[in-house]
Amino acid sequence: MSVLVIGSVALDSVKTPFGEVEEALGGSATYASASASFFDTVNLVAVVGEDFGEKNIQPLSGFEIDLSGLVRSPGKTFRWKGYYTYNLNEAITTETCLNVFADFNPILSDEHKKASHVFLANIDPELQLKVLEQIEKPEIILLDTMNFWIENKKDALIETIKKVNILVLNDAEARELVGEANLIKAAGKIREMGPDRVIIKKGEHGALMFSKSGIFSAPAYPLENIFDPTGAGDTFAGGLIGYLSDVHGKSEEDFRRGVIFGSAMASFVVEKFSLDRLKILTWEEVRDRYCQFKALTHFE
Repeated sequence: MSVLVIGSVALDSVKTPFGEVEEALGGSATYASASASFFDTVNLVAVVGEDFGEKNIQPLSGFEIDLSGLVRSPGKTFRWKGYYTYNLNEAITTETCLNVFADFNPILSDEHKKASHVFLANIDPELQLKVLEQIEKPEIILLDTMNFWIENKKDALIETIKKVNILVLNDAEARELVGEANLIKAAGKIREMGPDRVIIKKGEHGALMFSKSGIFSAPAYPLENIFDPTGAGDTFAGGLIGYLSDVHGKSEEDFRRGVIFGSAMASFVVEKFSLDRLKILTWEEVRDRYCQFKALTHFE
């Protein structure tokens, strides 16, 4: 088994009430790949600029990630700048410079085409479709999106949604996609588009997974220290797809455990900026937090 992650690698400048960083390693593919690597081998496909040097790559060196799909193109690396108030559920963007990411055109190697588990991170749905056309025999495809694509490329997004197994998006995006205020009804309408499962992220309130088996509600882990929520959603998705790849997951129980492992990974990444927490994270800590999630909701 292997995991293929397609998305962005970026340099983020982030300020929160608890500190700030300048041009720290970020991007959807970065967070998802680091998270998934705790469970299985990961192949990352993304683009960076000529200014992306060894010091930028170094944070990824401690993870089981194949970087052969990380292409360096003439120009500058994608940069994002923003801040959070004490409402850590919402980032306020002050600057976005796509740079080389604006011309991202993922061409998969023969090895990448054989990936069994694929995470299509938040990129243009037309590019997501192009990637899907290259994958040979995927077992599970997990798709993420955002309001920008819902508002500007809805037709392409719907075509992509038809071809995936799991769609993950936040509550506002789910409502906007189908024009339905009630999340249960919204998830039902989205599942009618094609995906077997819809996972709706609710930030500090956890996540809901909808499937033919019913609804699974996963709590958010109660943390005393949250430094930076940037990348939490991608870290969640990476943990989920990584776990499913590792266990050849197909049962309802496998998917539910995957959601909890994804939630556990997300609860770690927010404790520091960038990948700083994941770089020192141990499998024992991941396992223990998984058990703590179970204890949070167990009753007789």
